[in-house]
Amino acid sequence: MRLALVLASFALSLLGQDWQTATTLSGVDFAGLTPAQKTAALKILREQGCSCGCDMKVAECRVKDPACGVSRGMASTVIKGLKAGKSPAEVAGALAEEAKKGPAARPLLEDPISISINGDPFRGPANAKVTIVEFSDFQCPYCATAAGKMQAVLAANPNVKLVFKQFPLDIHDQARLAAQASLAANAQGKFWQMHDKMFANFRRLSRENIMTWAKEAGLDMAKFTQDIENPAYKKIITRELNEGTNAGVAGTPTFFINGKKYNGALEADTLKPILAAEMK
Repeated sequence: MRLALVLASFALSLLGQDWQTATTLSGVDFAGLTPAQKTAALKILREQGCSCGCDMKVAECRVKDPACGVSRGMASTVIKGLKAGKSPAEVAGALAEEAKKGPAARPLLEDPISISINGDPFRGPANAKVTIVEFSDFQCPYCATAAGKMQAVLAANPNVKLVFKQFPLDIHDQARLAAQASLAANAQGKFWQMHDKMFANFRRLSRENIMTWAKEAGLDMAKFTQDIENPAYKKIITRELNEGTNAGVAGTPTFFINGKKYNGALEADTLKPILAAEMK
């Protein structure tokens, strides 16, 4: 028992140190950075405190509280700054100034931007007063959790439309295949059936399982097998990845409410007053 306690303590100690050495962080996409820029980004995120009030560093918050929209937003600021050509010192200085303002530095809803949704799959009324755009990854555990929560949000708000955008992360080896499969299913009017099935089984994503689920959904398998490798769908995924990056998406899931990036918790009670205000 003493040995077990020692080992457990050691394991917890390692877990507590993980954020200081991890080279990947939940919801943070380092794609597009040079190795030197990524090193600089990680250094900044490990040194700067999160302004959500958690008393953790940004990197620590991303590891221990991946649902925190504040640390995810601060990480996005770092990535965007470095990609824009700013020096690490400039980025670190700007982030420190932002952190001094506290949680209010990053509002629940940011300024609206234009996001094209033509042809994208959606749930809810086509002429809904409020449109939520979701950038998501079928292999992301947080996206899988969000999928269930969004169903509750839509059920409570019948005048809201959810639009799905593809944002498969490079760290997920089956995410692009799943994205292609969802678009192939969409061509047969079965996007949401495959969406729900793949998120319910996000840890079991593979070509073999996807083919089984497609058959169970009643898809024309000859067409689906051909479409899953359709170059046109691969171009759509690349385009939406670029759209998301340009819109400030640094990780998944990321939501925009009527074009305004949302940085809060994905809970029906939290969203209720925000959606009500957007209705007006």
